[in-house]
This record gives sequence, C-alpha cells and structure tokens, in this order.
Amino acid sequence: MPKEEWGTKRLCPETGKRFYDLNATPIISPYTGKEVAVDTSKTRTMAADAEDAQTKKAKEAKEAEDLVLDDAEDDDEDETNLGDDVLDDDDDDTVSLEELADVPVSDDE
Repeated sequence: MPKEEWGTKRLCPETGKRFYDLNATPIISPYTGKEVAVDTSKTRTMAADAEDAQTKKAKEAKEAEDLVLDDAEDDDEDETNLGDDVLDDDDDDTVSLEELADVPVSDDE
C-alpha cells in the first residue's frame, strides 16, 4: 500500500512510465520534466465498460437457445392451427383387412 505522502499514481503521457505525483500542483513528470495534464472527466469504476469474453459467449448461447425455443413454439402453433378438415380421412380410401392380408410371398423366403 503506498504512503499518503506519495500522492496519486500517474502515467507520463510521453514515456508511458508510472510515477507518484507527491501531491504536487502542477504535476510534473520526473522523466520528462514537463507538466502532466490531469483528465478529470472520467474516473475508474469497478464495473467493466465492456463484457468479458465468457459473459459474451454465455449471453449469445442464451439468445440462440431462446431463438430455437421460439421457433419450436411457432412450429407447434402451426400444427395446431391446421383444422379438423385436414385430419379427417375420406371413406373412399379405405382398404379391407382381407385385401391387406393377401400379400404374395416371394420364393426367397
């Protein structure tokens, strides 16, 4: 843990090296000797700005699963909406059991 007298850890914009500002105003980079501008517009937060790869994959898998389930529900709806007239058979297409039993047997058997 850094000491309070060291101040805040800063990043030199020219060299990319880190340093403590020693609570000085203005902040001077020890590497270049130039003043470092402090960006106070955005502060660090614990929440990530972008999703990590694992969370993104899990989210995509969940969305894909939902799509499959939605499609399956749509298919079920289509089958139930066919109507009774499609399921009814005409009596003209009936075949007696005797005709079904009269199947010739091949010589190979």
